[in-house]
Amino acid sequence: MKSQPSPQPRPAVESLPAYVAGRRAVSALTEPLASNESHFLPVPAVLSAIARAAVRVNRYPDMGCLTLREAIAAQLEVELDQVAVGPGSVGVLSQLITAMCDPGDEVVFAWRSFEAYPILCQVAGATAVKVPLADDERHDLDAMAAAVTDRTKVILLCSPNNPTGTGMTHDEVRYLLGKVPSSVLVVLDEAYREYATDGPDSLALLAEFNNLCLLRTFSKAYGLASLRVGYAVATAGIAEGLRRTQIPFSVSGVAEAAAVAALGAQDDVLARAAEVVAERERVLAAARELGWNLPDSAANFIWIRLEDEVREALMEAFDEAEILVRGYAGDGVRITIASREANDRVLAVLAEQVSLAG
Repeated sequence: MKSQPSPQPRPAVESLPAYVAGRRAVSALTEPLASNESHFLPVPAVLSAIARAAVRVNRYPDMGCLTLREAIAAQLEVELDQVAVGPGSVGVLSQLITAMCDPGDEVVFAWRSFEAYPILCQVAGATAVKVPLADDERHDLDAMAAAVTDRTKVILLCSPNNPTGTGMTHDEVRYLLGKVPSSVLVVLDEAYREYATDGPDSLALLAEFNNLCLLRTFSKAYGLASLRVGYAVATAGIAEGLRRTQIPFSVSGVAEAAAVAALGAQDDVLARAAEVVAERERVLAAARELGWNLPDSAANFIWIRLEDEVREALMEAFDEAEILVRGYAGDGVRITIASREANDRVLAVLAEQVSLAG
């Protein structure tokens, strides 16, 4: 029988790099420090909200997530029509690139940064323009501004940056906004903002620049990583575009109820984030005292830039200690900050492997 051609994904999909998620714990002794998750369980009010919502999973959720959007708008003191919700901030970003970019349009971002950025661009048919980080692991703002062309539709700023942990100041974000055309949308990805002690006043910048979009998530400090809910705050026109490109019912009723409850537990969330920040600073100081060269971090993780041979040796040492960390080929190792006990295990490995610090 003559063979027949079979359906195939389009070439852009076949050539996509696989998104590499952090490895999962395989035993109770394994410390899962590869995915930047919160090690805290959700606060009791959130668990109660999840339980109440779970009995209604036979019904579709509110496609517009009106209750959550109202809660976000009230807390941030913005208009309701400025808020768009989606399945995690990465889901909202996918909606945004789809809404903003035609095939061949350009999206500028620092590299290395969040590895979903180039994947989302390729899926949408947009061109990813990667601008190398500066030597201090921070965004090179002048180089990013210089990379803007007539085809540039979006600039992505990840602050604090994943995986390097470096943050941007208010003046730095404002500087970039002042250097790029007002027709280019600047997206400030603030997934780790609760851990940054001196980050930008992004809401003030939003009031000043109508080409700014804020991207936030409930996956990190709020501890709702499994429920997939995030949001954007922008002009009403941009937010409407995001709502139009959202996959219908992509935020579950359980996720919406949990996020609303988490917003109501803001004091608890921020207190937990402060504990992580204190541990982060302790770990950074101890690792540097051992001889490791680490940049400052404004997130819930630390970053060690390493050559591949050294990176592989350090990863092997962490594996032997049953600690899951995240390695980036050609760049380095990212380690999530968790409990004091978990962090002490990390420091013990770094002490044993200090010869790798160079």
